[in-house]
Amino acid sequence: MFTNIGNDHRFIQPRSLMNDEESQPFLPLQYEKFSKDIMKEKASSFFSLMDNRRTTRHFSEEPVERELIEFAIKTASTAPSGAHLQPWTFVAINDQKLKSKIRDAAEIEEKKTYDERMPEAWAEVIQPLGTDYVKTHLTSAPWVVVLFRQSKRLRINGEWGPTYYSMESCGIAAGLFISAIHNMGLTTLTHTPSPMGFLRDLLDRPAHEHAMLVMPVGYPSEDATVPDLIRKPLEDVAIFI
Repeated sequence: MFTNIGNDHRFIQPRSLMNDEESQPFLPLQYEKFSKDIMKEKASSFFSLMDNRRTTRHFSEEPVERELIEFAIKTASTAPSGAHLQPWTFVAINDQKLKSKIRDAAEIEEKKTYDERMPEAWAEVIQPLGTDYVKTHLTSAPWVVVLFRQSKRLRINGEWGPTYYSMESCGIAAGLFISAIHNMGLTTLTHTPSPMGFLRDLLDRPAHEHAMLVMPVGYPSEDATVPDLIRKPLEDVAIFI
């Protein structure tokens, strides 16, 4: 786990990796058992909340308090991760000049993708969504949050070693971040400009961090629209044995 102080990427030793005298790796589980009725009520209400979640590309420029973004990142960081290495870095950008630089660089790559690199099979499924290389959401949303995946970690002996299941871990963290954003009444968009190496350069991240998702965050604009989509029913996404 790293804390970032300017360009200084300092290693914080996970509690589970400390020596036996310093560590307290096991604690009583904090758990409250609910009645079946309450469980069903909680399950139903959370599903209803999340079933109304939609991705939009139309953001208001209305400011969003930093504290809300901090809560979303802290919520994301409750995600389970391989060996509890928490191999993610969330970079939250509120600076308009930097957001403009990110948009300019993203649109260069996106235009190449739409004009030259996009496979026909991919083009046919995104065509109904009305997307193109113009990414106004990167400058209209008050915040742009970039999720970086850490492929390496600094070991206790001072050597670099791999992280484990970093893709899966960061994917779970991203899902919790999106859920937290929706739960607080904001909206976000998962954007994956490809290739994304320019983000490491613009945001001054180390070589072992790899940009995974770009997520503008804010209030939807008053004229925001979303595609008229229908989610797959349970029988199409689940098998019970």
